Amino acid sequence: METKPVITCLKTLLIVYSFVFWITGAILLAVGVWGKLMLGPYISLIADNSTNAPYVLIGTGTVIIVFGLFGCFATCRGSPWMLKLYAMFLSLVFLAELVAGISGFVFRHEIKGTFRRTYTDAVLNYNTQDEASRAVDYLQNKLRCCGVYNYTSWFASVYYPANGIPPSCCFNSSDCSSDDLRNATVAPNKVYHQGCFELVTSFMETNMAIIAGVTFGIAFSQLIGMLLACCLSRIITANQYEMV
Repeated sequence: METKPVITCLKTLLIVYSFVFWITGAILLAVGVWGKLMLGPYISLIADNSTNAPYVLIGTGTVIIVFGLFGCFATCRGSPWMLKLYAMFLSLVFLAELVAGISGFVFRHEIKGTFRRTYTDAVLNYNTQDEASRAVDYLQNKLRCCGVYNYTSWFASVYYPANGIPPSCCFNSSDCSSDDLRNATVAPNKVYHQGCFELVTSFMETNMAIIAGVTFGIAFSQLIGMLLACCLSRIITANQYEMV
């Protein structure tokens, strides 16, 4: 009976942890769905395989939701083998998040290089109609930037000779006619001067430490769940305690 308060305390802590873990999965699932519906056509500019990112988030979130519920059930049931299985899953999540965080930090320069290449190709082959062209317009409108390095990047595009600089570069659309955008002398006074590549990559570099900290923080939080699940399983097994 002396172990009952300890088991009750561990059980409560593990249920709270599992609930928070479940919420994390729900957030990942929501972000994945939002990314697919809202940003699907645009994140293809970041990396060649980045269009799979929403599906990865959706899949990861779904799995975490299922195992979060499993963790709550295993804790309430007080089943040692279920608790051990839950701890094993948390260890796999911990390793996956750790590898993902380290890979993102180590290969950040490759990500920047891929973004430079894909965005340059999209600008050079811009036609206002395809997915890449719509993604360029989206970035230029939302980030208030123009071209890869600046507005002069558009001079080499197939779109410029007949149409000039795209309207998405204009900082005042009501005072930015097609004739202005075709005039190399007038256009610089009508469009943004900062390039999108510099804006995006500077944001990535500035927030890399925060992103890495959050990623590793979430990863190491799995260790708490692993410890709680293993301790509870061991105490239940050692004392042959049955929970109703």
